[in-house]
Amino acid sequence: MVLRIQGLRAVILIMAWALPSVVMAEQESAKVVLQRMQQAYQQLNFELTLIEFSQGLLEPKRLTRGHLDGEVLTHLTHLNGRPREFVQRNDETSFFDASHSGYTLKNANLPGLFYRLQQVSLTPILEHYDAVLAGRSRVLGKVAQVVRLAPKAPGYYGYVLWLDQESGLLVKLDTLTQEGSMVEQSMGVALKISDQPSSLVSELKSATLPPVMSVSDVYPTLPQPLPWQVGWLPAGFTLRSQDTHKLPVTEQPVDYLMLSNGLVDVSVYIAKAGRNTDMNRPLIRQGATHLLSVVNASQIEITVVGAIPAETARQIAESVIHDSTGKTP
Repeated sequence: MVLRIQGLRAVILIMAWALPSVVMAEQESAKVVLQRMQQAYQQLNFELTLIEFSQGLLEPKRLTRGHLDGEVLTHLTHLNGRPREFVQRNDETSFFDASHSGYTLKNANLPGLFYRLQQVSLTPILEHYDAVLAGRSRVLGKVAQVVRLAPKAPGYYGYVLWLDQESGLLVKLDTLTQEGSMVEQSMGVALKISDQPSSLVSELKSATLPPVMSVSDVYPTLPQPLPWQVGWLPAGFTLRSQDTHKLPVTEQPVDYLMLSNGLVDVSVYIAKAGRNTDMNRPLIRQGATHLLSVVNASQIEITVVGAIPAETARQIAESVIHDSTGKTP
């Protein structure tokens, strides 16, 4: 009994010693914690191995980031399946896939919300989501602060972020439905932070990458306003860009609209339905991303692709109409 009392006293003393730091951390706002996350991503040299989980499938990836001679260099690679990797040198991103030749774009993002959360402005995030501190948990055997991003309007997914308390880095991300069901998860399984950039970062600095595609490469002619009106969008989404181009592989010409709320982008493809177009195409889901196609009464096929709920994608697709007035959608 004496031993138990002494042990209890020791625990109480330890808790009392740690209490001030815990209270101080709790007083931090969610905004400050998210700012620290983005600062850590921008400033640290690190290598994070993570697993993306969706629909029962696991996909391992490795993210390496470092600073060398004033340049910021990032490498993301898929560790299983066909070779796919991405290289960022400052504001230029190169895309490599075994199914097609590599190319480089300026001011492009790494694919996936896990990486975008750490780079986009917090202004649209805090405008459209309530950020709430949700205590602590453990990831990678270390303490992590938990932040919830709850959508302020219907039609969005919500998110839960786990941030390594020591470094501030994002180490786990859940994407949730409005009912709280998880549709996608990215979770770190190994993290290495170092004072000096890794040898891979040094190789990236001297690597020969595809030339940057110019505006004329992407748009043979300057994009013109398209004759389409999107009648319904979730609160906060706006039209960000539009153009006409050909789809890869099929070479089918399509009108393209890109919608965004600053964090999530949604692509809308519009084309004349072919004679053999399946009028009842199934909804395709890959993790949090849905691909939905509808054919309207005018035999126009509208395809919506984005990390949004299926019903949101359907409402967007069914609201697209031809704008006979010639106004910009």
